[in-house]
Amino acid sequence: QVQLAESGGGLVQPGGSLTLSCAASGSIFSINVMAWYRQASGEERELVAKITGSSSTNYADSVKGRFTISRDIAKNTVSLQMNSLKPEDTAVYYCNAVARVRLTMRFLEVWGQGTLVTVSS
Repeated sequence: QVQLAESGGGLVQPGGSLTLSCAASGSIFSINVMAWYRQASGEERELVAKITGSSSTNYADSVKGRFTISRDIAKNTVSLQMNSLKPEDTAVYYCNAVARVRLTMRFLEVWGQGTLVTVSS
């Protein structure tokens, strides 16, 4: 089917920057939307940013002006550049994609395994 592999999480000081990357692989015909979600401890998972096939983007209010999502359609990758990080950005970040699977041509929503981002001094 389709798999997502994330990388780039880690520990960063407040005000610092970090870039998350996600690569999709498998029986992919195309990918419509790619997105990043996050889930802080004890909280529900929330949308951080998403990007469509036409590169239209949408951000959570809490990250607007600080985070930038981008994608390489040819490589089936998506990145999240995070600047001016705050302690409240600490969470497990999940890559998400809605992909069209080869042969069946069905749409499939896929999640990565998550990568931990910790913002602390």
